[in-house]
Amino acid sequence: MKFPNKLQCHTSSFNLIAALFFTFVLNALFLLRAWEIIPYDRLHDYLFAASIPVVLASAFYLIFSLLAWPYARKPLLILLVLVSAAANYFMHSFGTVIDTNMIENVFESDAQEAGALISSSYVVWMILMGLVPVAAICMVRIKTGQRWWWSLLQRLAGALGAILLILLMAVLFYKDYASLIRNNKGLVKMITPANIVSGTGHYVDQRYLQGSQALVKIGQDAKKGPLIAAEPKKTLVVLVVGETGRAENFSLGGYARETNPELKKQQVIYYPDASSCGTETAISVPCMFSNMPREHYDANLAHHQEGVLDILAHAGVSVLWRENDGGCKGACDRVPHTDMTKWNLSQYCHDGFCLDDVLLHRFDHYVDSLHNDGIIVLHQMGSHGPAYYQRYPAEFRRFTPTCDSNQIQDCDHQALVNTYDNSLLYTDDMVSRTIDKLKALSDRFNVALVYLSDHGESLGEHGMYLHGAPYLFAPSQQTHIPLLMWMSPGYASAFHINESCLRQQAASEKVSQDNLFHTVLGMFNIQTQEYQPQLDMIRSCQNAG
Repeated sequence: MKFPNKLQCHTSSFNLIAALFFTFVLNALFLLRAWEIIPYDRLHDYLFAASIPVVLASAFYLIFSLLAWPYARKPLLILLVLVSAAANYFMHSFGTVIDTNMIENVFESDAQEAGALISSSYVVWMILMGLVPVAAICMVRIKTGQRWWWSLLQRLAGALGAILLILLMAVLFYKDYASLIRNNKGLVKMITPANIVSGTGHYVDQRYLQGSQALVKIGQDAKKGPLIAAEPKKTLVVLVVGETGRAENFSLGGYARETNPELKKQQVIYYPDASSCGTETAISVPCMFSNMPREHYDANLAHHQEGVLDILAHAGVSVLWRENDGGCKGACDRVPHTDMTKWNLSQYCHDGFCLDDVLLHRFDHYVDSLHNDGIIVLHQMGSHGPAYYQRYPAEFRRFTPTCDSNQIQDCDHQALVNTYDNSLLYTDDMVSRTIDKLKALSDRFNVALVYLSDHGESLGEHGMYLHGAPYLFAPSQQTHIPLLMWMSPGYASAFHINESCLRQQAASEKVSQDNLFHTVLGMFNIQTQEYQPQLDMIRSCQNAG
């Protein structure tokens, strides 16, 4: 096919145009944020600001010059444009930070979760920022010299020029760049596609390349300790793992709006100062079920090491994980688990999503089959965004007006908060009804319930939406989580727990998802070397008073 002259472009010009497009279009947000940080107290500051796009464009020109090989240049460039355009949409719209953890979320999200993020604005964005540039790349014929060595020399000369320009800027503004990067660590994560390439590389390395992936077994010595009770019963604990519930909007913790009217009636023990291990499900869920604290959490090790559910199974406790949020991220891989969305129960599921009531389907039937102590984990869809309006039935649309859209960045802030709070009302009702089910079983079991969310959520504060910000500078809305506990009188008596002590302790002490591993073991009186009593939230109130 013969291209008209106007669609022909020399290789150096093509590289320059591509570099400018990536600098001023796909990295416009990075430039604006960087320019906002500079104080502009002197002429030097203005020159430094002007040097940033020069350095960025030079770096892109250098990269594109090195990648300018026949049959490889265009496919690679098209791929980079598409992934950069997609990343830019979420960065612009939701304040998303693209790092290794976010890349892990991308790879481990299911079609249902991904579909909730697709909107008309996303489609328009991808057409304008992705498909149009891709079409231009495909149409342009790149001219190279007749002699391969001359073309190679031109590319090397261009690359050398870019290197010299970068070095010149570094010499003139080294202190400024060092200060900008050191004091604003999240800024570098905004450079696309460097953030995508780096995050993907780290994810692949951590997940597939770092050493042996053989299963590491722990708690092989686990056994149930004796209980002293007049009428010994089996123990049944329900652990509700919430999704995207933020403590800031829980009325049990002081939120002015009543979002927990049902749990308030249940006399639960609420922990107002609880924090998460991560800011996304892929980190928090495996972390909270592992024996590793957040400061020393190793995602790669957690992926192939047993957790607290495995230890319970070793000790003879019956374990069941019920799923409504796209997977347990490895925490339930070796114990019985079922994805309730696969049951296709029309009374709970519609438009590809299931309400959390699906987790209680035939709950009593399963309990009737228990012959041992048991733990049931209910992994909620909870308040998963951005389509908060799809997370609750119509009767829970109590706070109005609502944001009935997944384009939450375009909604009125109060409407968005109303919608999110409605989802918490439904979670409150579902957890309360679970407690009611346990109360009905208290003549046969010593029953208890724990609820905690995997992480929080941003609703537009500081220009951020959803979750997944790097923990180092994540806002409290994403790390401060609701955590509560309920136990029957029979359970408290069998395990010698002073509830008054526990309430006082909960009101004054800081806890985190680090405590869950050891608290769950303690709730069954499991004896193992993995158990650390100082991290058990109940231990200090046993035999108290």
